[in-house]
This record gives sequence, C-alpha cells and structure tokens, in this order.
Amino acid sequence: MSEPIFDTHQLAHVEILTPKPDQTLWFFRDLLGMEVTTQQGQSVYLRAYEDWYHHTLKITEAREPGLGHVAWRASSPQALERRVKALEASGFGRGWLDGDLGHGPAYQFTTPDGHPMEILWEVDYFQPAEDQKSPLLNRPQKRPLRGVPVRRLDHVNLLASDVTVNKQFMMEQLGFRLREHIMLNNGIEAGCWLSVSPLVHEVALMRDGKGARGRLHHVCYWYGYPQNLNDLADVFREQGIFIEAGPGKHGISQAMFMYVYEPGGNRVELFGDPGYLIFDPAWKPIVWTEETLAAGIVWFGGNLPGEFFLYGTPVVHEQEPALASA
Repeated sequence: MSEPIFDTHQLAHVEILTPKPDQTLWFFRDLLGMEVTTQQGQSVYLRAYEDWYHHTLKITEAREPGLGHVAWRASSPQALERRVKALEASGFGRGWLDGDLGHGPAYQFTTPDGHPMEILWEVDYFQPAEDQKSPLLNRPQKRPLRGVPVRRLDHVNLLASDVTVNKQFMMEQLGFRLREHIMLNNGIEAGCWLSVSPLVHEVALMRDGKGARGRLHHVCYWYGYPQNLNDLADVFREQGIFIEAGPGKHGISQAMFMYVYEPGGNRVELFGDPGYLIFDPAWKPIVWTEETLAAGIVWFGGNLPGEFFLYGTPVVHEQEPALASA
C-alpha cells in the first residue's frame, strides 16, 4: 500500500459560466445571500458568510453555461511544488497562471475528461468592514440579512465519460481518498465520492448519461440547518426558480439536499447538514450496488427525476435527424 498523499488541502473556489450574468448574480447574491467582493470585466467574485477567502465562486459571462474551472488549495508551498511535478508528469498539466483576483500563482491542468482545474497556495483573506464584523470571532462576518444565506462552499460534482479513469487521476495525482462509489452489475463504476478532508466529498464524479466529456453536474453550498432548505424552497417557488428535487435526504453522504437550476442554466445543490464525517485513516470505501442503490440515491424525500442523470452544462443538444434527399 502506497503512503497517502496529503498535498491537496481543500476546495478553494469554483468558476461557473453563464449566458445570463445579471440573473445568475441575482440568484446567488439576493436569494442565497452571498457577498460580492469584486466585480471586474465579465466576472463577479462572491463568497458565503462563513467562507474565509476573497471568494469561493466566480461567475463569468459566456455563450453557454458550464464549468469555468475548479481550484484546489495545496497544504503548503512545498506541497504545491510536489503536485505540480506530478501533474506535469501525468501529461495533463497546462502551465502556470500568474494569479487572479483573490489568489497568487496557480498551476493549471485538466482531468482526463477535460475539466479545467488549478492548484494554488497563496490566497487573499476576506477583510470585513467594521459594520460587518461579528461578535463571533471565529466567523469572518455577520450573517447577512438578505435572502436565506448559505454558509460556505461544500463541493463540486462533475460528469465524466469514464468515472474510473478520472477517479484514479484525482487519487494518484492529487491525493484524494475514495469514500463511497457505485458499482454496476456489469462492472462499470457509475459514480464516486472523493475527499482530502473528513468530509465525505469535495468532489464527486458521475457517469455522463449523454456520453459527453468534461461537463458540470452541480456546485454545492452548505447551510448546516435543514430548516433553511424549507425556507429557501418557499422563496424559490415564489421567485420562479425551478426546483429539480428535494428537499430530501441522500443515503450516500447522508446529507439533506435540494437541487435547483440557477437562471443561467447551471444546477446548484444546497446542503442542509454535513451528513457524516470520516476520521478513520484506514477508511474502507462504501460500495453501492444496483441492489442497494435506491437507498443510496434518496433515503427520503421523493425520487430524483431521470433528467438528474442526464442534464449537465454545457447542455448536450440532440442532433436533428438528417432529412432524406429529394
């Protein structure tokens, strides 16, 4: 058994692309109560009120919705150097980015499926104004009095043409540990949940039912309070936001969930509690099979629609059948 790699420390931020930047910003700022830290060019940078960094979400205007990139923070400058060497050797490295708002140099790479990612060390920390400071000294700012505010970034879920290949890349090049996965009777791995912390996952990979590569399934923010999902569902209904599923509870991860589409077309998940945490250094991954999977997908709260396993961004449009020549 090889020694575990602890060089990747956490999910730092996610960039999503949207053809409706004003409406997408409204969704995250006014309904989810996120704070805008900077707006520059075609991008807006936001954070939840318990996120410590400059931003955890970057919204960028684009022709179609999808994933801009996923950013991971290394555990030290030396850890970053080690991961860069491994990524360069893997053949999926793209090279260095001098930096962006909120962070220093970042090494860019892709998964085997083509999901854009980067890993970095230097970050800017959020500095609250005097009227934003909370008496809770371990909270970076007061809870906003706007919308039903999310607390922190939780995870990202990516669609993949081959779950196993992309899983092995995340484990071998970045040090992720496998926590739970789905194995079909034909031996195909249909999904997996990976983390570098006690969380069940910071990244999940699901088999793309459209056979596409490199798409986004969803980005997730955490509440900690299941009641917030009921409050938010009420708000969403009145504001015309499409609720795809929930509130309910997953068996996999044991977390409360609600899935919605933000106005730009990207799927967003809201977590109502943390599920369970993993502290065992010799954790044996949980295996879900076709016989046990129903309890894993939804423990209670109604079934997920079939589109949940097919829809991702960018959207894959069905090709029109060719017309017969006259």
